[in-house]
Amino acid sequence: MTSALKQNQKHRLTKSSTAFTPISPVKLAFGAILSLFLISSCSDPSAVGIELAPGNNEIGVFFEEFELPAEMVLLDSFNTTNQNRLVVGEEVDPFFGKTSATGYSRMSIKADATRPELDAILDSIYFTVNVLNISGADLDEPKHFSIHRLTEPIQDTLYYNFDELSYGENPISTGEIVFGEETDTLANFQVDEEFAEEIFSKLQLGAEFNDLFSFRDYFPGIAVKGKEDENSSIIIGLGTSTAIKLYYRNDESDTVSTLYTISTESSRNFNGIKSDRSGTPTEAITEYQKSYDVGPLVGMKSGLGMVIKLDTSPFDAFLDTLSGVIFNQVALEVGEIEDPIEGMVPTPYFTAFFTDPSNHFLENTNGNYYTVQADGRPQVIADSESNTNEPEVQYPAQFSYNSDNKLYGQSIASYVNAISRGDLVRKDWILYGGYISNKRRQGDNSDPFAYSLSQMIVDKSKIKVKVIYSRSR
Repeated sequence: MTSALKQNQKHRLTKSSTAFTPISPVKLAFGAILSLFLISSCSDPSAVGIELAPGNNEIGVFFEEFELPAEMVLLDSFNTTNQNRLVVGEEVDPFFGKTSATGYSRMSIKADATRPELDAILDSIYFTVNVLNISGADLDEPKHFSIHRLTEPIQDTLYYNFDELSYGENPISTGEIVFGEETDTLANFQVDEEFAEEIFSKLQLGAEFNDLFSFRDYFPGIAVKGKEDENSSIIIGLGTSTAIKLYYRNDESDTVSTLYTISTESSRNFNGIKSDRSGTPTEAITEYQKSYDVGPLVGMKSGLGMVIKLDTSPFDAFLDTLSGVIFNQVALEVGEIEDPIEGMVPTPYFTAFFTDPSNHFLENTNGNYYTVQADGRPQVIADSESNTNEPEVQYPAQFSYNSDNKLYGQSIASYVNAISRGDLVRKDWILYGGYISNKRRQGDNSDPFAYSLSQMIVDKSKIKVKVIYSRSR
């Protein structure tokens, strides 16, 4: 591809609309073919066992692979509002350092719910916690968590992963969980006795439970924390199962207790993340949206908003040497990744978002983000007004993790064909461990990168494009 042609294409990165369709990972058969690729540049097919009769080879089949240089970026404005999942815990590793996650949420009452009578007897009170997932080391040992009462309200605004709120030093509820082989559970935490007496008294007599606004003036919400040095994190599902549950009897003759629930259902929430990267390769990353070369390894960390940026200019160098070719199979392969700590869950997949030197996601006028599209899907669409092509946004490619070979991969032949034809302008990529379609959807509950601490680390030399192509003689 000539530099003049690339200059003429720069105006084409314009506008469209979107919807998300999950895409399956690289097929095993395709992986088997890719395993035959040579580390060296273009080679004769017979070198990998494809034999063609001399003089009759009208079609040449070639194999090549090349690396994509990688750096790291810390995203700014990483919205974690209303994921309806709290990420809670403390994780430590030599690459990312210490990451601390605190989940914040309001709580809700039903104003028309029956309240205990003045002489009612409190039988028991628990804080039930719906644990959806656990990631961590030594899961056969107890993991401790605490729930604190907020001392300032959660406002009707957007909250980001670097935000935090003040809360009481002494927890209102604590609990420990031994997970073992189980990764989800419904746990009952003990409630502080003094708080139990206070809230039951308010429930009986106080105006604090007359309506939701009065209740939130009295009880702004909760902050949920993990214990330092336990190297684990949990994802808590919000709703009726994560709640304060008070069991009481109106008189001693009652044989069955009545339940009053103060839940996290329909309650504003967000996740706040603190990061101490001193003494690690990522210590150098201090500014948002800036690219950093941190050495031979790169990685991504959910919740923290740490991502990988790929320089895709090697596509130009590769395509400039070719003409009249057909790309039969092309894949981006990342890994094998560094061994995760036993019990830690790697990032399940990533999406390749188009970016530029500003390291922001590129978008159209509707705010829809451009991504590499799934193989076999159109990479561009025709603009009916200008008769030019613009990037498609409806079918983002999903680069999924294969735990058997510790690789992420996906076919990108359609993308490379669009680049080689001049239909699509090549842009650098940000590898993001989840998917958001546009700015207006940031903060919804569909983005796993905003509600976990999952991570992956890989040697930069193991980020490669592998190609099988053919051309006529």
